[in-house]
Amino acid sequence: MDKKDRRFIEESFPVREVSAESAREKSIRQGHISTLHIWWARRPLAASRATSYAALIPAPNEIEEWEKKRHFIIELSKWENSLRKDLIYKVRKDILEANGGTPPKVIDPFGGGGSIPLEALRIGCEVYSNDLNPVAVFIQKCTLEYPIKYGKKGEVEKEVEEFGTKVRRKVNVDNVLVEDVRYWAEWVLEEARKEIGKFYPHDPDGSIPVGYTWARTIPCQNPSCGAEIPLIRQYWLVRKSNKKVALFPYVEGKDVKFKIVGDGYEEMPKVFDPDNGTVSRAVVTCPVCGSVIDDDTTRRLFQEGKSGERMIAVILESPGSQGKVYRLATAQDLKAFMEAEEYMKEKRRKLMEEWGMDPVPDEPLPPKETLGFRIQRYGFLKWGDLFNSRQKLALIVFLEKVKEVYRRMLAIGVDREYAKAVASYLAISIDNIAEKNNTISRWANTKETIAGSFSRQALPMVWDYFESNPFSGSTGDWLNSVEYNLNVIYHCSQSPKSSGLLANDSMTDVLPVVTQASATSLPYLDNFFDAVFTDPPYYDNVPYSHLSDFFYVWLKRSIGDLYPELFSTPLTPKSQEIVAYSHKEGGKEAGKKFFESMLKKAFQEIHRVLKPNGIAVIVYAHKSTQGWETLINSLLDSGLVITAAYPINTEMQTRLRAQESATLASSIYIVARKIEREPVGFYNNVREELKNHLTRKLERLWAEGIGGADFFIAAIGSAIEVFGKYEKVMDYEGNIIRADRLLEDVRKIATDFAVHQILHNGFAGEISELTRFYVLYRWNFGEAKVPFDEARKLATSCGIDLASEWNRKGFIKREKEFIRVLGPHERNIEDLKDSTELIDVLHHVLLLWEKGKRDDMLIVLKETGYGESEAFYRVAQAISETLPNESKEKKLLDGFLAGKERLREEVRNTKKYGLFD
Repeated sequence: MDKKDRRFIEESFPVREVSAESAREKSIRQGHISTLHIWWARRPLAASRATSYAALIPAPNEIEEWEKKRHFIIELSKWENSLRKDLIYKVRKDILEANGGTPPKVIDPFGGGGSIPLEALRIGCEVYSNDLNPVAVFIQKCTLEYPIKYGKKGEVEKEVEEFGTKVRRKVNVDNVLVEDVRYWAEWVLEEARKEIGKFYPHDPDGSIPVGYTWARTIPCQNPSCGAEIPLIRQYWLVRKSNKKVALFPYVEGKDVKFKIVGDGYEEMPKVFDPDNGTVSRAVVTCPVCGSVIDDDTTRRLFQEGKSGERMIAVILESPGSQGKVYRLATAQDLKAFMEAEEYMKEKRRKLMEEWGMDPVPDEPLPPKETLGFRIQRYGFLKWGDLFNSRQKLALIVFLEKVKEVYRRMLAIGVDREYAKAVASYLAISIDNIAEKNNTISRWANTKETIAGSFSRQALPMVWDYFESNPFSGSTGDWLNSVEYNLNVIYHCSQSPKSSGLLANDSMTDVLPVVTQASATSLPYLDNFFDAVFTDPPYYDNVPYSHLSDFFYVWLKRSIGDLYPELFSTPLTPKSQEIVAYSHKEGGKEAGKKFFESMLKKAFQEIHRVLKPNGIAVIVYAHKSTQGWETLINSLLDSGLVITAAYPINTEMQTRLRAQESATLASSIYIVARKIEREPVGFYNNVREELKNHLTRKLERLWAEGIGGADFFIAAIGSAIEVFGKYEKVMDYEGNIIRADRLLEDVRKIATDFAVHQILHNGFAGEISELTRFYVLYRWNFGEAKVPFDEARKLATSCGIDLASEWNRKGFIKREKEFIRVLGPHERNIEDLKDSTELIDVLHHVLLLWEKGKRDDMLIVLKETGYGESEAFYRVAQAISETLPNESKEKKLLDGFLAGKERLREEVRNTKKYGLFD
C-alpha cells in the first residue's frame, strides 16, 4: 500500500479522549438511540462517529495538521456536537474531497442496533446496513430509514384552542413524523384506558398506582407447618441515603404478614435486617417454622405447579406532590386484579378467533441450557409465561389498538408506507412496556423506579417482581415509552442536510438501505464498497437470537403482517447465527469450529465486497483468548491485512467496579485493508519484528492509561498488525503458525512489559514466577474469579503450571471451572510458616501485622531475608495499587507499608545486635 494513501486512523487516534466520551455516553438518555429499543452490545455513537471519520480521511503530512485534526476528532466525538452543523459540514466536505467528490459507499454487515450505520449516515456516507436477525433489521429501519425519510417539516392536523374552544386545524410543525406518532400514541392510550383503565383503580385520595410488588410463593415442606412462603430476596422498598423504607415480615399463626417500616412509616425495628429475605439462590427459609428448602426441591415445586404468587405492596404517586408513597395491598387491589384476569380470558378468546393466532405469545422459550436463561428450570416454558394475567391483558389490548391505528390511517387516505412507519414506532412502545411489565422485572429500590428484565444480557429467575401500571404517567407506562421514541426520531432526523457542500451536491437525501441477510452471503457485487465498518458477534458472549425472541413474539403480533419478510417464521432464525453456542453436537469444540468457520466466511465476504485498497474497521471485545484465537484465525484466512488496532473504552466507570467477574472496559477497533499481502514470513524473523513492534505499541498503550485485561487484549490487537501482513507464517520445519502460538508469544512479551511497569521499572528480575503471577493476576483481574483457561494462559506466560499449584496449600484455588487467587485474609497462617516464597511471606507478615504480633513479624522478615529487600516492599506497593479502596487486602497492605521504613530499621537492628538469636 502506498504510504501516501494511509488514513488518519492507520497512523494515530485520540484513544483516551474518545474513550472518555464513549464511556460518558452510556449515561445519556435524551434522544440517544439506546432509548428507542433494547439491543445488546450497541457500540457507542462517539466511537462509531470518530473511527469512521478517521478511517475515511487521509493521514496529514505536517505535525501541525496532525494536532489540528486530532483535536477536531475529539470535538466530533462529543454527544453535544453530534448535530452541530459546522462540524458535520466540515466532516462531510473532508470525506467528499478524500473520495473524489462522491459519498463513499459503506456497509455494516452486522448492523445490530444501528449505531455504526447511523454515524456513517451522519457523516455523509452512502449507507447500507444488514443483519440476519429480523428484530435488529426492524430496529434499524426505525433508526436509520424512517427518520430520514419522514422526519421533516410540514403540516399536520392538531387540536388548538380558539376563543376558549378546542378545534382541529392544520398547523406547520418541525417534524411531521414526531407529531403523528404522538397523536396516534395518545389515541391508543385513551382507547386502551377506556377499556381496561378500571383494572388499575386510583386510591380514594386521588393517588395513582405506579405499580405493584409481587412475591412468588411455595408451600413449606415441613409436614407440621405447610405455610405459604413468600419468596422475597430482600425487603427493601427504598434504599437511598436520605430515605429508607422496607417491608417488615411478621408471623401470625401460620400466616406471613407484612408492615411497612422506615422513614415516614412505623419505625424500623433495630434487630431487623431488610437485606435478608426468605430466598437466596433458590434455597428457601420458612419464616414460620425456620425449616429450609433446598434449591432442587424449590425448582421441583415450581415444575409441579405448586408455586403461586401474592401481591404484597402498592407504590403510588399523588398528583401535585413529589416522591413515591407505599402501602400494603388490600382486598380491593386483589379484586381489581382478579377482574382483569377474568376479562383477559374473554379478550384472549375473542382476539384468537379474530387474528387466527393466540394474542399471548405461545412460542416456546429456548432450551434450558441456553446461555443466560435460568427460568425454564422453574416451569416457565413459553414466552407468555413471563407475564401475569393483568400484564397479558394490558399488552394484548395495546396490541389491538396499534393494529387499529394502521387501519384507521389507511381509511383516511394516509400513504401505506407512512402508516407503516407510524405503526412501527407504536409497536416499539409495546416492546418497551413488555420489557418492563413482566414477572422478571424488579423494583429498583435505590432509584425508586422499575428495573426492566434486560438489566443484564440474560433472563434469570426473579422471586419478587414488579408489575407496572401502563396508565400511571410514570416510568414504565405507555406515554413514557412513547416520549423516548419521539426524542430518538427527532434526533435521528436532525442531521444537517448536505445541501450546498459541493457543486454536484450528490449527498442530498441519500436514504440508507437496510437488508436482512447472513453476513456470510451479502446481496452485493464484488468490489462494491469503499469501506466496511462493523461489530461482529463476540464468540459466545450474547445469545442475541434467543434474547431477541422476547421482542420478536410481540412484534409478530403487532406489526408482523406489515413486515411479512421479517416476521413469518415462528421465532428468529438461529441455524446461521454466528455464535459459538449455535452448534450443539460436539460440545464446545464444535461450537468453536462453527463460529470460526462462519466468521471466516463473513470476513471473506467483507473482502469480496470491498473495493481494492478499501478499508475496514472491525470492532471486537471478548475477554477470553479462545474468542480472540477464533477472530484472528478468521481474519488471517480472509485475505484482509490488519494495519492498526486501538482499544477504546466503551463502558461506564461504575461498570468497571464489579468485583465478582473480570470484565473488559475496552473494545478493540481493528483497522484492515483489502491489499496484497507479503509472501511467507519465517517465524524467527516475524517474532523479532513482533517484539520490536509490540514494545513500541505497549509503551503507547501504557501512556494512554490502558490497564488490566484491556492491556493484554490491546496487545493482541497490535500483534496482528505484524502477523497479518504475511500470506502465511511458517517455522523452519514448514509448520504453519496459527493464532494460538502467536498469542502465547504476545502474552509473554506483554507480561514481561507489564511486570516491569507495575514494579516501576525495577526488580522484575528478582521476583519468582509465582509472585509474578500473583502481581499480574491482581493487576489483570483484581479480586475476581476467572475462567480456568484464562488463568492458565496467564500462568503459562509466567512459567507456571497452574494445575500443579492449586493442589498445594497456596494462594491459587480452583472453584469448579473458575480460578480464584486468595488474599492474605483468606489464608491459614499455619500454611505460611515455613514458606520462603515472596508472596507467601508477604501474606504471613500481613496476618501477623493485623494481629499486632510485631516481634513475630520481625523474625519472619529477618529469617527470610525480605525485611531489607526493596523488591519485597515494591511488590507490596504494586499489589496495593491494583486494588480498590474498599478491598480488605489493600487495607492490610497500606497499613503495613505505612511503617515500612521503621520496620526496615528494626530488621537491620535485629541483625546487627542479634536480638532474636
